[in-house]
Amino acid sequence: MRMWEVYQSGGPVMWPLLACSFLALVVILDRSMFWWSAMRKRNSSLAGEVLDLASRGEWEEIRLRTRHSGDYVIRVLVSGILHREYDMGRAMEAEAESQIRRMQRFMAVLDTMITVSPLLGIFGTVLGIITSFKMLGMAGLDDPRAVTGGIAQALITTAAGLGIAIMSVFPYNYFNSRIEKAAHEMEKYATSLELTYERFLGRNSYKEGGPA
Repeated sequence: MRMWEVYQSGGPVMWPLLACSFLALVVILDRSMFWWSAMRKRNSSLAGEVLDLASRGEWEEIRLRTRHSGDYVIRVLVSGILHREYDMGRAMEAEAESQIRRMQRFMAVLDTMITVSPLLGIFGTVLGIITSFKMLGMAGLDDPRAVTGGIAQALITTAAGLGIAIMSVFPYNYFNSRIEKAAHEMEKYATSLELTYERFLGRNSYKEGGPA
């Protein structure tokens, strides 16, 4: 049986299932490209350099070295440094939340597809069984082939719904793990910068208050 014939045998519920599969595929491709780009821009050595320069108060050097960086950790650190005289911690927290929102983009759509697809499959199963009993009532037991269409509809929609959910849940969990890891990295470096800046201020205060 050809794919199109299988699709037609699934009945009208196959259309929303097709839409679910399309949306899931688009989100998976979009998020895959996003994380591929984010990992290419990731620069752990530069983050270490920023902390080292911050410990010496070389703010202009930090600006020059990070001006072309697209690393999400660097963006958080730079945001804190730019607002160091006001509230470094809140500035970095706000930037980290902004970066996480970018990472979570369309994840709710993928989550919805994982949930809705099996439900649509079950809905198609119920419709197929109803059709089978209706045909059975009209044709009786003399012609069992009359009910095969409804049984096929019931099985195909269930398989399609489960297939979409299964193929979507793996990338969904992977993207969530990447988000959690990124959030941990931003928090770790932000805390390190705050401690580094406090030590820098402490040294300066000691020099200014010490003996001439």
